[in-house]
Amino acid sequence: MFDFIRHGVHHYRALGLPAQVALGLGVPSASFLVGMAVVVGLPADFFVRAPERRVFLQSHGVLRWTLVLAKNFLGTILFVAGFVMALPLVPGPGVLFMLVGLTLVDFPGKRSLELRLLREPHVLSSVNKMRQRFGKPPILTVVNSGP
Repeated sequence: MFDFIRHGVHHYRALGLPAQVALGLGVPSASFLVGMAVVVGLPADFFVRAPERRVFLQSHGVLRWTLVLAKNFLGTILFVAGFVMALPLVPGPGVLFMLVGLTLVDFPGKRSLELRLLREPHVLSSVNKMRQRFGKPPILTVVNSGP
């Protein structure tokens, strides 16, 4: 593992200053914008309504499994990237990427884990402030009971 990191640092240094600056500013900016677009685009009741059956789950068996595997692979990559970005001294919206990655991956207990992460006051307030800036209602984490 350390050889892989050392190898990556060596190639990064060989890029030259303009490419290093572009990568150092571009990757965190792009990852933030993608994460922000996903969070702002979610329906406010996404975490409290019953999950919908997806159309692609009713398609041909090979196509269905290919899409499910691709979605889970992408979710795993995003979750791992979010974990790395959440480490100290690493730029990027780590918790946001972890949340997006979790929404893509299918596993038992996923919904309760998403809600537990989203109900953290710091996470929920950050997500709702971002949504408010774009005129979106806050994310619901509890089903509202009637009067």
